[in-house]
Order: sequence, then structure tokens, then C-alpha cells
Amino acid sequence: MGAPMSLFDLAQRGMSSQMVRMNAAASNLANAGSVAGSADKAYRPLRPVFAEELDAATGLSSVRVDAVRRSDAAPVKHYDPDHPLADAEGNVWLSAVDENEEMVEMLEASRQYQNLLEALTTAKQLMLETMRMK
Repeated sequence: MGAPMSLFDLAQRGMSSQMVRMNAAASNLANAGSVAGSADKAYRPLRPVFAEELDAATGLSSVRVDAVRRSDAAPVKHYDPDHPLADAEGNVWLSAVDENEEMVEMLEASRQYQNLLEALTTAKQLMLETMRMK
């Protein structure tokens, strides 16, 4: 059985989860507009799946990344017979990435990360002030 979870452990887990979220959004943005020759080969956006993790010793709840999965969003069929990846019918498939949605996801993850960093900074300052009082 491990040591009880501290505030720093909680913040670290939250910050790590937000980094996974930002990296998934960045990967999705990088692949926005990518083209494939079939629906099966088209890029599908990544979505992190989070799970709650309870520390029985302290009763504190934290987050962990359970998985990173591909979205079920269907790629967009586009008629472009001159494209080198076009199939026999002249169709190509575009990734189903919504750039606006990904930017919002990245902004939210960034703000959550900043909030956790600010909480850590405040906790550190309070600990230093407490030590100076002795």
C-alpha cells in the first residue's frame, strides 16, 4: 500500500491528464484537412478517456487517463477525381476534425493546467510562510 496522496500528487495527476488532452487536440489539429483514399484510412480524431481514482487513505479523488481512443466521427467524402488518392469513383475522404472544437478543447485544457499550477504555487507559498512562523 502506497503513501497517502498529497496535494502535489493530486496536482501532478491533473496536470498530466491535461497534457494528454492538449496533445490529443494538437494531433487532431495537425491532421485537420488530411486526405485519404478510403473511409477506413481517413484520420479520426483522438479522444482521451478519463477515470476517477479514489485514494482510500485520504478520501481524495483524482483523475487518470484510462485510454486514448479514436472518435467515431465519420470522414467527409469529397469528389475530387484529379487527386492522386482518389478511388475509382473519384472520391477522397477528409478527416472529420472540427478545428474550432479542437481549439476550444486546447484552450480549456490549457486553462485547467494553469489553474492547477496556480494552486501548487499558492500551496508552496503557504507552506513557506508556515515554516517562517516557527
